Amino acid sequence: MATKAAAKSRESFRATNARYEKWLRRQCEVDENALHFKHCRMRESAFAFLRATFFRWASEIEAVLPDLASAPAIPAVGDAHVQNFGIWHDLEGRLVWGVNDFDDAAVIPYPFDLVRLAVSAKISGKTGFSRGEICADIMKGYRVGLESSEPYVLNEKHWWLRRRVHATEKSIGHFWKEIDKAKKRDELPADKVPKEARRGLRSLMPKDCEVVAFARRVAGGGSLGRPRFIVIACWRGGRIVREAKALVQSAWDWSHKVSSKPRFLHFANGRSRSPDPNLHVRNGYLLRDLSPEARKLELGNDEDIKVDHRLLRAMGRELGAIHGTDRARAKQIKTHLNEADANWLTVSAKKAEDFVRSDFAAWKRATSRLKCPK
Repeated sequence: MATKAAAKSRESFRATNARYEKWLRRQCEVDENALHFKHCRMRESAFAFLRATFFRWASEIEAVLPDLASAPAIPAVGDAHVQNFGIWHDLEGRLVWGVNDFDDAAVIPYPFDLVRLAVSAKISGKTGFSRGEICADIMKGYRVGLESSEPYVLNEKHWWLRRRVHATEKSIGHFWKEIDKAKKRDELPADKVPKEARRGLRSLMPKDCEVVAFARRVAGGGSLGRPRFIVIACWRGGRIVREAKALVQSAWDWSHKVSSKPRFLHFANGRSRSPDPNLHVRNGYLLRDLSPEARKLELGNDEDIKVDHRLLRAMGRELGAIHGTDRARAKQIKTHLNEADANWLTVSAKKAEDFVRSDFAAWKRATSRLKCPK
């Protein structure tokens, strides 16, 4: 059954984008240079466009896939895609892999997380698999995750995954290159960093460290434009880094006119997770450690992480574990899946991909004269 959202007339992408950015400027002090960079990145590929535009997905996906809009609504990731995964150390010092970003977490019909992950895998250029193969892998892992909501702790098992994601000499070099680039590009005097961000960053630092620099950081996709700051310090033989990123409410809630607060910590610390103890939300900022083993995994960019059948199943399982944390909701999802057509995800992913590619083409035409850095 279609929802009211599905019945509304379609709005052009440029109109949705302008409306969202107008709202964003009321929520935080937008980094205009980073927002311009986001507009340029959105021209690079359909995958980069998808990553940067969850607000559009949230506004229109129920109209694109009305048959899924009435599926059980559960606490979901929202901005699920193949590059929204990372690694961190838990309270026991164990290496953990899982969803890295819950900026847009909200109560959403569960299929939309699966569809978005499938679309991202298909258009990322990292798999070479057919849409059907991708969807089959995701669904296989998802059903496993629904049954046993446990995190990917990489100290006793899942060695195949640890070998792919642990810090290597190459990835460590890339990490520090990016930190040095941020410092060189936009180093800031301490008094130019918003007080709330500065205090939050200092609260995560050892008291006897030597602060080297504060700087703006340009990273991510959908969060580009929101202020993001890092502090670099020296402590007992090496450098350490902390990050503060401004949080706003989920774009899903924005698009559905639901008043809410960011749910980042609620999801990041959920029962299916072995959480990062250095993750905090204070005064509107997400605060976290950054290091070669506490970071988002950007596919490519010297990471050399292959998205194969096994990794797609792991991504599906991670979504299933998050969705299945509440056993009553997990039961509703399993009932809905058992009643669905066997190829529902493949068919839905094709329609959603066509929608994304159409918006991407429209954006490319509309921004043909946009001046972007080479």
